Amino acid sequence: MQEPSILKRVKCVCAVCLLGVMLVLTGCRKPVGSTPDECSTVDSVQSSQSQTESVYSATETSTEPVTEAVTEPSTEAPTEYEFRWIGSDPNDRYDATGFVSVSSVIPDVILDMRYYSDYNFVGTQINGYEEPVALLSEEAAYALRNAADTLRAQGYLIKIYDAYRPQRAVEHFASWASDWNDTRMKEDFYPSLDKSVLFDYGYIAYYSGHSRGSKVDITLVDAASGKELDMGGTFDYFDVRSHPDYTGITSEQYQNRMILREAMLNNGFYPCSTEWWDFTLNNEPYPSTYFDFPVSLSSLNNY
Repeated sequence: MQEPSILKRVKCVCAVCLLGVMLVLTGCRKPVGSTPDECSTVDSVQSSQSQTESVYSATETSTEPVTEAVTEPSTEAPTEYEFRWIGSDPNDRYDATGFVSVSSVIPDVILDMRYYSDYNFVGTQINGYEEPVALLSEEAAYALRNAADTLRAQGYLIKIYDAYRPQRAVEHFASWASDWNDTRMKEDFYPSLDKSVLFDYGYIAYYSGHSRGSKVDITLVDAASGKELDMGGTFDYFDVRSHPDYTGITSEQYQNRMILREAMLNNGFYPCSTEWWDFTLNNEPYPSTYFDFPVSLSSLNNY
């Protein structure tokens, strides 16, 4: 018996809708079973705020220079992929075997390691940051190199604010957030918020995906001028303005965010919904391990 044509049409429409839903979910996926961190906490209060309530206008973005933590790009040749994870122990949070220095993989990377400096939301150097270097799992570093190659062809270099973050640093953040009287950096990083809500809003958490070694905070630099691209907001700014899809910025600023986002997504990373600078490797090699070795090249040399 032939199926009525109207029933066929209904089935076709349903199939298309289902495919669309699957594609959306794929773009938003996170590692299965991972511990909730500062980027996965749902902020229902914040999401209900109007984007027009942001404390800064597009022309008022802070451009305070940071020179103390900037490291000159390495000139060494990239290392070859060594499959370091084979010799690593994912149950040992002090085992840095599977990690590499990003500068050894991407020689022209620019480093501005904010937590090694005192220009960050805490206002002091963070525990565990012993050197101004960026470490990542080998898999994340080489995926990032592919993104850097894509961006370099477009005239951009990548600048890293943070990469692997030891668990002791996360605990430093949590301790600071519990002290409501320490607000010395409020004007620069969370002027529109009371410090008491930072845990509830998900800006501070007891675990961070950075400690798993495959998350990176980055921006773009124009290779010709050496100037950062204007992203319409600064790193670690606790506000809806930092959401990648925030529309209260200029079209140029929004486009700059999308250039970064597209390159990262096309090279194996997924984005954070609340921070335009934050990207995590798909299928990260250590989805359940929160490492705690110090951020230093000596950590790599010990293994």
